[in-house]
Amino acid sequence: MKRWLIYGLLTVGLISCQDVIEVDTPTEDPRLIVDALIRVDTTEAFTFVEVKVSETRSFFETVPPAGLQQITLTGLDGGFGEILIEEVPGSGIYSKLVSTQGLIGEEIFLQIDFEDEFYVAYAEFQPTAPFDSVVQGPGGLFDEDDIEVMVTYTDDGDRDDWYLFDFDLAEFLTSRDQFYQGQQFSFSYFYNQEIEPGTEVEISIMGVDDRFHDYMSKVIEQSSQNFGFFETPSLTVRGNLINATEIDNIENFDNTNTTGNFALGYFAIVQEYTTTLTIEANE
Repeated sequence: MKRWLIYGLLTVGLISCQDVIEVDTPTEDPRLIVDALIRVDTTEAFTFVEVKVSETRSFFETVPPAGLQQITLTGLDGGFGEILIEEVPGSGIYSKLVSTQGLIGEEIFLQIDFEDEFYVAYAEFQPTAPFDSVVQGPGGLFDEDDIEVMVTYTDDGDRDDWYLFDFDLAEFLTSRDQFYQGQQFSFSYFYNQEIEPGTEVEISIMGVDDRFHDYMSKVIEQSSQNFGFFETPSLTVRGNLINATEIDNIENFDNTNTTGNFALGYFAIVQEYTTTLTIEANE
């Protein structure tokens, strides 16, 4: 009798495990995602500009590229103007080789025309300091297998600086010179993932303004480094791209009160210094 009772309880348990659980996933209208971070090497006469545009979709769905009507970069002083081209149709990647001096010489206006609406943003070139050195450290304090990178650079004492570091492999870090202005500064960065010895990582230092610094700090905090640079964050982080379709400068000067009317992502033009480091096994 006890044996049949046990069998019966097991059978009920197995059947109950097959119940379908319906989960309400978050949904919203598709929204543009714009990766318009333009990295500039000022020693080069020309800069390859690349802007990636995609659309959000419902939870668990893939993120498709966006087909634009047009995307342009225009200098507010009238000395620069370029139309970006989608070289591979359907890729959502728009690019062009442009004059570096034209790109950094004035404030640049980005306009994206999409489905008879247009999104706009402004950016001004932000300089930065070069690396003094980038070397691999001895490893973590708590785990000797952690990969440590030791970064040293000297801040420019004549200006306030905000920094964005790209450690490759979708890992980023922000910093500002509030406590080391005009001084040489060193810090260690520990990767959040295993890296095989012999792997080459490309490490960059970029100059950003305070708004982009704050934006990236929020993206890094919310993402926990689990997705690409401008993929949809776990919570919506508003960048600097607005939907300006209804702005006519006569009766309607802005749409800041329309809280949901914007694109995800950011438009920025930054000076970048890059170095390559080959990861070695910790001793």
